Amino acid sequence: MPPHAVAAGLAVASLFVLGAAPEAGAAPGPPGAVPRAGAPEPRDVPLPARMADPGPGAQLITALAPKRGSTTGVVSWWDLRDGRWLRAGSAPARFGAKGLVEGAARRQGTNTTPTGLYGLPFAFGIQAPPRGTSYPYRPVREDSWWCQDNASRAYNRWTEPRPADCRAAESERLLAYRAQYAHALVVGFNYRKPVRNRGAGIFLHVDGRGATAGCVSVPAGAMRRLLAWARPEERPHLAIGTASGRTAITRY
Repeated sequence: MPPHAVAAGLAVASLFVLGAAPEAGAAPGPPGAVPRAGAPEPRDVPLPARMADPGPGAQLITALAPKRGSTTGVVSWWDLRDGRWLRAGSAPARFGAKGLVEGAARRQGTNTTPTGLYGLPFAFGIQAPPRGTSYPYRPVREDSWWCQDNASRAYNRWTEPRPADCRAAESERLLAYRAQYAHALVVGFNYRKPVRNRGAGIFLHVDGRGATAGCVSVPAGAMRRLLAWARPEERPHLAIGTASGRTAITRY
């Protein structure tokens, strides 16, 4: 769900190091630093190992914001090897123009990114899948739509073509967002059994001009690396949350 009327002035303001603040004995990184692949976590405890439930698979993507009102943060992707989580990469991230909110309490049209742990049903894109992609990948065509009409039976679903009960004004023609949907992963928020008015079309996609309307976005190069890294047999999930508080990523 890229921004429809989100001002470009909400673009990245600052980045932060994973964990928000260094723990005792940990040396802080330089301002705006993005953790490098393979770098140790505070006290050498990787972020997924500090979560309540990192998911059932051996791959995990974390989208971490400093606080609920943040529009920027860090996305990292992890592999579970021999019982230990290892960071495979990191990139600056953008969130909703109105920050983040607990997924179960989210309302459609609020420009908030839902926190929680979500599956990643499939990938899609206007461009061809990056080299090495093995994740299920749907090409965007002229009649590819994501239905966001609460009155439609196709609510929160990819449709080709758009069904008669799904109003165009309440949906997204995917081809219209050439930058954001060059490559994307569908986030399983409100997807398996959609709740009306909770939200539709939440993706991990390429950056647009600024903050999103509720999705998580990363630079184009990072999105390509993520798709080449993700393996369906490893059952990757996406965890979205804040560094602390009620929506702390470690609670999920």
